[in-house]
Amino acid sequence: MPQRTLGRTGREVSAVGLGTWQIGGDWGEVSETEAFAVLDAAAEAGITFFDTADVYGDGRSEQLIGRWRAQNPGWQGTVATKMIRRAPAPSLEHATLENFRAWTDRSRANLGVDTLDLVQLHCPETPVYSSDFVYDALDTLVEEGAMAAYGVSVETVEEALTAIARPGVATVQIILNAFRQKPLEQVLPAARQAGVGIIARVPLASGLLSGRYTAETIFPENDHRSFNRRGEAFDVGETFAGIDYATGIEAAAEFSALAAEHRLEPAAAAIAWILQQPAVSSVIPGARSAQQARSNAQAGQLPQLPASFLNGVEQIYRERIKPEVHHRW
Repeated sequence: MPQRTLGRTGREVSAVGLGTWQIGGDWGEVSETEAFAVLDAAAEAGITFFDTADVYGDGRSEQLIGRWRAQNPGWQGTVATKMIRRAPAPSLEHATLENFRAWTDRSRANLGVDTLDLVQLHCPETPVYSSDFVYDALDTLVEEGAMAAYGVSVETVEEALTAIARPGVATVQIILNAFRQKPLEQVLPAARQAGVGIIARVPLASGLLSGRYTAETIFPENDHRSFNRRGEAFDVGETFAGIDYATGIEAAAEFSALAAEHRLEPAAAAIAWILQQPAVSSVIPGARSAQQARSNAQAGQLPQLPASFLNGVEQIYRERIKPEVHHRW
């Protein structure tokens, strides 16, 4: 598995990481046994970067990772978590040192560590990214040893650019995939120039780019792909990358056909496409099974994608997706 520098943290992490929202909740039921199998498979495949959050299953994801690490002390990877969405609203009012300290203490307990490797502000309201006292509070927690580094997770390009300008921000996590290409225009160049790492989330557009779903697919009621299609629970961009499901299915079919022409599996091709973008430190597809984790990891070893494939992806985006999403985030 290729290793890349995780922005200003200076840590080396696997180019393909593991998103662990799935083992916490909102993706249907995943048992503890299944979750441990996913983590085992990811580690065996060379993944050295796990991404979690304090609200995934109300801390269940962090707790599972903490127990798994205790049983696997030989795994010397990096775990990134997130905070602020335990507040009544992820607003400037709640972005205080007192709250940050309480949330990081909880995450430290869940993960079983004294110092958190990386803590990211979890898609707060836009004014949070511009506040001096927010970054002062984060710097204080670094100085106190509660966290080794901090970053942000954002919804919009503008939020990302605001955060990149801050000298203490080590990483920016943003939705980036073949159906969400706007970050390529400004965010990735700015991050590369500043030495800020890019963590690419939702790389498969909530599974659309895997080519496994059809118009008839039914998702469980407790799966955000059922209950958040219009942004009922959180930003709609987190579900199918904000694309109308019917449009997404049609575009995904074209993407799968393009991948097949190049003898590529759709999911692997989608992940490899992201890895070819400059400034990306790690791509974090989720997995609900050990096989998914292994398959995702294999994408990190694909050779450079040919220009004909890249041009085909650009055409699908321009004709099918761009009018619907490009202006929104």
